[in-house]
Amino acid sequence: MAGAPLQVGIVGLGNVGTGVARILTDHPDRIAERAGRQIRLKRAVVRNLNKPRDIRLDAGVLTNDIDAVINDPEITVGMELMGGIHPAREVILKLLAAGKDVVTANKALLCEHGDEIFRAAKEYGRTVCFEAAVAGGIPIIAAVGQSMAANQIIGIQAILNGTSNYILTEMQSHEQHYHTALKQAQDLGYAESDPSFDVNGLDAGQKLGILCQLAFGTRVKTSQFEIQGIDHLDLTDLKCASELGYHIKLLAQARLTNSQLEMSVRPTLIKKDTPLSQISGPFNAVLLEGDMVGKMWYSGRGAGQAPTASACAADLIDLAVGRAQLTFDRLDLWRERPEFPVMPADQTSSRYFLRLRVEDKPNVMAEVTGILGSIGISLASIVQPEAPEVDPKSNTPVVPLIIMTHRTTAGQLRAALGELELSSSVRGPRICLAVAD
Repeated sequence: MAGAPLQVGIVGLGNVGTGVARILTDHPDRIAERAGRQIRLKRAVVRNLNKPRDIRLDAGVLTNDIDAVINDPEITVGMELMGGIHPAREVILKLLAAGKDVVTANKALLCEHGDEIFRAAKEYGRTVCFEAAVAGGIPIIAAVGQSMAANQIIGIQAILNGTSNYILTEMQSHEQHYHTALKQAQDLGYAESDPSFDVNGLDAGQKLGILCQLAFGTRVKTSQFEIQGIDHLDLTDLKCASELGYHIKLLAQARLTNSQLEMSVRPTLIKKDTPLSQISGPFNAVLLEGDMVGKMWYSGRGAGQAPTASACAADLIDLAVGRAQLTFDRLDLWRERPEFPVMPADQTSSRYFLRLRVEDKPNVMAEVTGILGSIGISLASIVQPEAPEVDPKSNTPVVPLIIMTHRTTAGQLRAALGELELSSSVRGPRICLAVAD
């Protein structure tokens, strides 16, 4: 086996860190064969040395002293797998300053502070690997940095959160209620005990921000574009969508429109016969569109310990063979180059699905369509299912009203929803979802 061993220090031995440690300790020969040399876990930094763990490590590997990694000249790669913003940011900057390459799966940190971290890596001549930060086991960073390097990427459509996709699949396929499907995801290890970032769309938004920096050269904060989660959906929405020929997915989208970057993360109706609609369970998928190659499709597991740990281990192998350094240099992430500004959210456009509950009386449909028409929203279809019920607040008969619009701006739609809110004929909830082209 050629070359000295690559010595690694892990900071954070939680779900992902344990998965990486298990790969390195359980499959050393496989890893060495593919890396061209041994990759050895020398240190693993934890907060509590006495905490029971479901992995056995050699004596002396566990430590609660971060300096045992930072100040060890034999450790040339530090893996930040603790998550969160602080102290993860400070740990990565110290690792880089100490002359170590870094592997991280921390999408929140890279989305909010990636520019600082990438500039520090450039200053110290080091590499930051983050394949696991975006799409679990899908090698999407390599795809953007290598496979599509000759293209200008013009569009991204992606399912980037396996937890949300699992929940929506269970609701769609097995008619599980939202909270039942969420509990099931937690029991299977797809969702954290606090699933907020997964179900409110922020996790997918952070990942989309990283992808946009790679693909478009634009540094994006999650505050710059619309993010909606799935936690307000119920079975009625999925059933209505299905009857219209759609599935609902938490879709992350970015597209160049008139030299601006149109971005969003939100529950979206996708035609049943399209590839993204078929992605089920804890899987992720990314559809990239390049100006020369056209559409390229990537899919794989996105939620759980194994796919994320696998991507981290792949980064280690890339570092060992020298491939990671070339990719990182080519991505040029430290350069100030806001090539495409982010389009203001109100100017973005889409088709929309509206589900309203309206009073069961004459002229209500005319009132609703009149409100939408007065704001310039053109309607593609209106369906009024025969499903009368009684509104508990007003004790009046109400019926559902399902509307599909033609393409309109988010600003127009927001204004229309405000007008509908004022109408005494429209009862809550007012559900509004985007419809993919």
